[in-house]
Amino acid sequence: MSLQLTGNLSGLMRTMRPRQWSKNVIIYAGLVFDGRLFDINLLLATTLVVFCFCLVSSSVYIINDLADIEKDRLHPRKKLRPLPSGALNPRFAAGAGALLAIVGIALAAWLNLWVGLVVFIYLAQNIAYSLYLKHIVLIDVMVLSLGFLLRVLAGVLIADVSNFSPWLYVCITLLSLFLGFGKRRHEITLLQDDAAAHRSSLQEYNLPLLDQIISLVTTSTFVTYTFYSFEAQTALVRDGRLLLTTPFVFFVIVRYLYLIHVQKRGGAPDELIFEDRPLLITGVLWVVSIVILLYVW
Repeated sequence: MSLQLTGNLSGLMRTMRPRQWSKNVIIYAGLVFDGRLFDINLLLATTLVVFCFCLVSSSVYIINDLADIEKDRLHPRKKLRPLPSGALNPRFAAGAGALLAIVGIALAAWLNLWVGLVVFIYLAQNIAYSLYLKHIVLIDVMVLSLGFLLRVLAGVLIADVSNFSPWLYVCITLLSLFLGFGKRRHEITLLQDDAAAHRSSLQEYNLPLLDQIISLVTTSTFVTYTFYSFEAQTALVRDGRLLLTTPFVFFVIVRYLYLIHVQKRGGAPDELIFEDRPLLITGVLWVVSIVILLYVW
C-alpha cells in the first residue's frame, strides 16, 4: 500500500468523525421507550439503522469539509483537519463520501422503505445545510435540530413502536436546539472578530441574543421533559415514576451552561459529554434509571 493511499485513508477516517457517531445513539429512543429494548430482532434492526446513519453522517461531514475547505483554513482548530491541511486529497474524499451515502441509504431502504426515505431526507437536508442553509441565521441551528428529529423518527419506524410519546419528539428537538445555540455561542467567543470570515451567519449573532435564546430553550427543554415524565401515556409507566429522572436532566442542562459560560467550552457537545466526567456520569445514571423504571420497577 502506497504512502499516499495510506495517508488518504488515515485522513478519511478522521474526516468521517467516528467520535461523533455517538449522536446516532438517540435512534434507540423509540425502542427503549416502547419497552422492547430486549427484543433481539428489533434491537438488531435498530442497530443496523444506527450503522446506516453513521455511514451517511460521515458522508455529510466529508461534504461539509469539502464545502468549507477554504474557510476552515482560517479557523484556529479546524485548519488542522485533513482536508484544509492538505493531508486528504479532495477527489478521494468526494468519492468516498458518495460511496458512504449510497451504501447507507441502500441498506436503510432494504431494511424498511420508510426508513430509507428518512435517511435520504437526512442526507438531503444536510447537503442543503452545507451548501446554503448554514449561512442563514437561526435557520442554521434549526436545520441541525431537524437532523436529530429524523434520527429518532427512523428509530420509531424501524421498531414500529406504539407507545412513544409525542412529548419526547418535542423534548429532543428542544435539547438539540440548546446544544446548537450553545455551539454558536462558543464559536463567537472563540473566533471573536474573525467569526464572520469562518461562517457568514455568525455575523448575525451576538452574545446577548444567544444568551436569551439559550435561556428560553433550556427552560422549555426541562419543562417539556417534566411534562413527559408525568403525563407520558406509555404502556409501561403511568404513575409519574419517571419524575425521579428529572434531577439528572436538570443537572445535565445546568452543567452544560456552566461549561459554556464559565469554562468557555461547548464547541463540540457530542465530544464534551465524554470529556467532562460529571456530564458523563450523570448521563449514565439517567440511562440506568430509565431502564430500571421502564423494565424492572
